[in-house]
Amino acid sequence: MTAPAGASRPDAGVGSGVGRTALLVANARALEARRSGALAVDPFAEHFVRASPGCADWPDDPASVDPDDPLWGRLARYFALRTKVLDEHLLTATGSDTRQVVLLGAGLDSRAHRLPWPPGTTVWELDRPGVLDFKQHVLDGLGAAPSARRRTVPVDLREDWTAALTAAGLDGSRPVAWLAEGLFLYLPAAAELAVATALDRLSAPGSTLAYEVKAAPESPAVRAAPVYAAARRRLGIDLLALFAPGPRPDTAAALTALGWRTTVRTPFDHSPGTLRPEPRDALAANRWVTCVKRRPADRSPAAPPGGGDGRVGVRERG
Repeated sequence: MTAPAGASRPDAGVGSGVGRTALLVANARALEARRSGALAVDPFAEHFVRASPGCADWPDDPASVDPDDPLWGRLARYFALRTKVLDEHLLTATGSDTRQVVLLGAGLDSRAHRLPWPPGTTVWELDRPGVLDFKQHVLDGLGAAPSARRRTVPVDLREDWTAALTAAGLDGSRPVAWLAEGLFLYLPAAAELAVATALDRLSAPGSTLAYEVKAAPESPAVRAAPVYAAARRRLGIDLLALFAPGPRPDTAAALTALGWRTTVRTPFDHSPGTLRPEPRDALAANRWVTCVKRRPADRSPAAPPGGGDGRVGVRERG
């Protein structure tokens, strides 16, 4: 069916800029879902990709992908590993008494539909309206039903998002499992700290948080890495232009000062067999941080989900 004149395309929210990076991650998940022994299986990812005409020439068969391809080989495996690690983080958090999950910058995340949530779990998804509209359009076409109560909150996280989240039902007196997957990379330093301090105010003791950052600005040699050139040339995604410029804040230290225990790890700490460091590595500065908000009387809290085994490259605070 042809859209009426003047009507926006269903994929307008993911057609360019940071929105298009959501499709990049979705295609990585779609490829992983078809691999033997997949790290994570997302049955919705391929449908998001197919719904956007701008992705028509993206690969859909992992057997057709060269493992050394910097884009659909190594970077796609990175996203698959990240998906697995963060899935486990959230399921560990909700395996206790946490029944509130908040996905900040949710993008095309389908965790509300594909993970086995405990009864009584609510998942809030926060992102810009266009992204959420595109996702809903695809999910409605599939007749997809979430495995938890799902509430979408259309909001720009650079603005005041906490009022919208509480209006959508979040209870700040109960623990929350927060996830900021692929969000802080694109936020200015001040906005990253603002999001972290704002979520702290909505987090009861026992709340958890997982997020991804780059530890430091990358050198010119790393910025010339093949993965960045491939994304720009083949997908029209200039990741370096989308990443927030300038020094990054030490958000882990800020959260520690607010009473969180934080564990900072590299992607290579999680699965040496899946990803190995390489020269001029665009993944070398990436850090996955997991946190748990301490109870006032708890002087030796348990390590947050997915962290704290004492291996080289693991840094704990608090």
